[in-house]
Amino acid sequence: MTWDSALTGFGAGLLISVATAPAGVSGAVFLLPVQVSVLGVPSPAVTPTNLLFNVVAGPGALFRHHRAGRLGGTLTRLLMLGAVPGVVAGAAVRVFVVPGPEVFRLIVAGLLLPLGVWLCVRTVRPPRDGPPPGARGPAAGLSARATTVLAAAVGVVGGVYGIGGGSLLGPILVGRGMPVARVAPAALACTFVTSAVGACTYALLALVTPGTVGPEWLLGLACGLGGLVGGYLGAHLQPLLPEKGLRLLLGALACGVGTLYAVQALS
Repeated sequence: MTWDSALTGFGAGLLISVATAPAGVSGAVFLLPVQVSVLGVPSPAVTPTNLLFNVVAGPGALFRHHRAGRLGGTLTRLLMLGAVPGVVAGAAVRVFVVPGPEVFRLIVAGLLLPLGVWLCVRTVRPPRDGPPPGARGPAAGLSARATTVLAAAVGVVGGVYGIGGGSLLGPILVGRGMPVARVAPAALACTFVTSAVGACTYALLALVTPGTVGPEWLLGLACGLGGLVGGYLGAHLQPLLPEKGLRLLLGALACGVGTLYAVQALS
C-alpha cells in the first residue's frame, strides 16, 4: 500500500463517518465502493477490509455515546445476540458460495432504495394512527425473538458483504418509529462487535482457503483511523441535530447507496 492510498483511505473514512455516525451507520456501506473503484481492493478481501474499518472506526462514536449515557440496554443485547452468529455464517457464505458482485449490488439496491424512500416519506408524512414511537416491545413493536431474528439476517448480510449492520438495522428500526437517539448507539455497538467477529472469522478462513480472503490490514487500519476521528465528531453532532433531520439523513443515505449500487450493477 502506498502513502497516497493510505491518505485516500484515511480521508474517505473521516468524511464518511462524520456524515453517517449521527444516524447510527458506521459508513462501511459507503466505503465499499471507494475500496473497490478507487483503491482497487480485490474480492473477497474487500469484505474483511471493510469489517476491519468498522472495528477501528467504531470506538470513536461508541465512546462518545458512552459518555453521554446512551450506550447499552435491551435493544443492544438483542441485536448482538442475533448478529454475532449471523456474521460468522455470512463469512462462510462469502468465501464458499457467494454470488458475483453484480448480484450483490442489485440485492442491496433492491433493499435500500425502497427502505430509504419509505423512511423519508414516513418522516415527512407520519401516520396519523398507531402507538407512539417505541411504545411497544423492545424494538418498536417487534418482539424480542423477532428483533433477534432480524439482527441475525442482517448479520449474515454484513458477513457476506462487510457493509455493517447499522446501514440496514437503522432504517428498519427508525422506520418503525424508534427514536434515532436510541437506535444509533445500539446499531453502532452491534456493528462494532459483529465486525470484530467477522474479521477474525475471515482471518481464520484465510489460513485454509486459497486466494485473497484475508483483509488488507494496512488499508483497513488507515480507513479505520479516519473513521475513528470522524465517528467521534459525528456522534458529538447527533444531539445538536433535530430528530426529523436525522431520520431524513438516514433515509437519504439509504437511497443514495441503493442508487449507487443500482447504477453500478446495470452499467
